[in-house]
Amino acid sequence: MKRLRVNVGKVAIVYKDGDFKRIVTEGVYWLGFGELEEIVDMSLPYHCTNSKLVVLLRDTYFKTLATVVEVGDEEIVLQYEGGKFKKLLTTGSYVYWKGLIDYEFKTIDLSKKEITVDISKQLFMRREFFDYIRVYVVESYEAGVLEVNGKVESVLGSGTYYYWKNGEQIRVNKVDLRTQQLEVLGQEILTKDKAALRINFYSQYKVIDVTKALVDNKDFEKQLYVISQLAIREFVGTLTLDELLEKKMDLAGEIVTSIASKAKALGVSVMDGGIKDVILPGEVKDIMNQVLIAEKKAQANTIMRREETASTRSLLNTAKLMEDNTMLFKLKEMEFVEKIAEKVGAITVSGGSQLLGQMKQLFTST
Repeated sequence: MKRLRVNVGKVAIVYKDGDFKRIVTEGVYWLGFGELEEIVDMSLPYHCTNSKLVVLLRDTYFKTLATVVEVGDEEIVLQYEGGKFKKLLTTGSYVYWKGLIDYEFKTIDLSKKEITVDISKQLFMRREFFDYIRVYVVESYEAGVLEVNGKVESVLGSGTYYYWKNGEQIRVNKVDLRTQQLEVLGQEILTKDKAALRINFYSQYKVIDVTKALVDNKDFEKQLYVISQLAIREFVGTLTLDELLEKKMDLAGEIVTSIASKAKALGVSVMDGGIKDVILPGEVKDIMNQVLIAEKKAQANTIMRREETASTRSLLNTAKLMEDNTMLFKLKEMEFVEKIAEKVGAITVSGGSQLLGQMKQLFTST
């Protein structure tokens, strides 16, 4: 006989010849010949083989003392102690003793993509959840399209979305909803009069239909670029070089209108645009500069002839007035004498009274 004492918070599992006999809690007991005990701490999970657990579960008293948690292949279980998350349990069998610690278990079916269990999102940031959680972030300026196994399920607004990892293929395609700029640079085009030039064009656009942009069309931005290219060529090719340079602003509006009408099928609204640059080949540029210089010289010659004509006409009118009016002629004469006098610094007089008489005659009117 052997005396066995089981303390508070412990249990003893009694075996004989390797076979389970009974389980006892706190107290003093006597073991028979050949019986052995296994002392187990009730504050800790009980780890045993599956075959041993099957034997223990046949005992009714064991079932009242322990909670057995079975976790399937497509499940995980969240273990809580005293209302606080403690551990994530994966596939297997787990034994927890009752009475000493307040345990709580939440079973999660991973075969469902949606997270419907009431779980704090803070737990998803813990390392043990990384292998079981898919996280998608849609920024405040974005929208997303959720695809499950290649099928569109919904359009997602801004926010953070969590899904369980399982055999389903989940993808979130995102698009920027802000106003963006598309630039078509260095487009080589022949005008109607066969002038080769390059054009830089820009347009501003915004995605207004997420499904059309991401689902109904592949690479909508590339398609918008090609539409812009073709619209530029369509309009520029119908104009001569002179017409293009003269109507550049009006032409830009027509091109934007054409692009906008076709971009609707892409789920895109084109709001504005314009021709940034018209780049001419070197030879054409030289010719244009020569033409400009010739035009400016012709304009300058015209202005000079116009001014000369006006000046001559003014002199003729003045001469006629002085011919008809002696007093006006004398005043004009005195005006010139005054101007001459302003240039004279000093006067030396010689010749006597004859010179004085001549000056008197010059400065007095008859």
